[in-house]
Amino acid sequence: MARPKKDASIDLSVTHELSAGLIERLTCPAGLRKAFLRDKEVAGLRVRVTANGAKSFVYEAKLRGQAISWTIGPVGVVSIRDAQGEALRLAALVNKGEDPRDVEKAKEADKATKLAKTAAQAMTVGDLWPTYLAEGKPKRRDEWKPRYLVDLQNMASAGGEKKKRGAGLTRPGPLSPLLALPLVSINEDTLKAWHDKEARTSKHQAARALMMFRGFLRWCASKPEHRGLVDADAGKAPALLESLPSMKRRTDALEAAQVAGWWSGVEQLGNRTASVYLRALLLTGARREEMAALKWADVDFRWRKLTIADKVDATRTIPLTPYLAQLLATLPHVKLADGTRSHFVFASVSKTGRIADTRNSHGKALQSAGIEGLTIHGLRRSFSLLGEAAGAPAGAIAQVMGHKPSATAEGYRPRSVDALRPFLAQIEAHVLALAGVQFDAKAEPGKLQLVAG
Repeated sequence: MARPKKDASIDLSVTHELSAGLIERLTCPAGLRKAFLRDKEVAGLRVRVTANGAKSFVYEAKLRGQAISWTIGPVGVVSIRDAQGEALRLAALVNKGEDPRDVEKAKEADKATKLAKTAAQAMTVGDLWPTYLAEGKPKRRDEWKPRYLVDLQNMASAGGEKKKRGAGLTRPGPLSPLLALPLVSINEDTLKAWHDKEARTSKHQAARALMMFRGFLRWCASKPEHRGLVDADAGKAPALLESLPSMKRRTDALEAAQVAGWWSGVEQLGNRTASVYLRALLLTGARREEMAALKWADVDFRWRKLTIADKVDATRTIPLTPYLAQLLATLPHVKLADGTRSHFVFASVSKTGRIADTRNSHGKALQSAGIEGLTIHGLRRSFSLLGEAAGAPAGAIAQVMGHKPSATAEGYRPRSVDALRPFLAQIEAHVLALAGVQFDAKAEPGKLQLVAG
């Protein structure tokens, strides 16, 4: 039998034994978008040809009274024999009442789930840590405190950078070894092994790092996409907690007899900004960051008020007492390199533009006064104790300090700034008397100076 010519037409109304030559001759009849060449050997197998000449193997059948179609693959990529084998597999599914499309979707979904699970299993602490710093926040707070955020970054730093002070390179932070671990591997045992190793360098740093990392685990557990990967209680395991050093609550504060020496030492500091800053902490009971962030716009010399960034609320307003007003008014307005004036009361040429760490200055004052163990935060406790000794109500002291209402001893009765004024003036007068400072409360604040930064 002679071979058909290449341009010979094919009767598409009947089945054919598929061959490469037959498929090559297949064309789409004029006026149609597509046509089908049916296989004689495997029921349901077709070769589809479109008006533009594209050819593919397809499988067609009826399932539950409805026609279904499944593209097997393009001619030239899929062989006739492979197409027939795939058509037989699809036919077997249809005969069992299964839709090949649903079966394939289920396979893809299962594959995607396995891939996602594999990716999740491979996710490290370091993969999530930047997101935690950007989106996480402490309990009952809207955002991180700037200083605590810096501590989080330093605790997890890789080290190896040039030290800002002194020679050499920085060391890796205590949390750095945990960043390389898969999230799913963080459990009681891994944390215990990590903590024991870090504690050999510094017990208290390791304990603080653990507290920070527990916050990270809580954050992960609060996210549905990460919840199944973490053990939120891993950092609370008894074996781990038993190895932590005892955390003693600090009680350092100035005694009445030490005020004069402390005041004299601070007053003689060469850094006037630090000198005024430290005295402002003692006279207001403010937290160190609250006072360091004070701006000139927050100081109202006319109505004698200070608006301070508050740890509990956004801000709190307290009276500006006479002596403190004098101190602040004598501080220079620092002129920045661009010619503008610094917004900060306790301005500095540092990166933040404000005073940052006065521990060295405070240490010099303490050494001069012969006082040991008094921290910067101890000045806040000193204000509270000296305020009680001055006869100010506990509620007024607490309100000035920005304590929570539940922390007050007399039951919280919010006072206006004017109602607080006599009590804070009373405390200031008591401190100045202990310090041996002669001061005319009616004196006008000194004139501000302008100096180049």
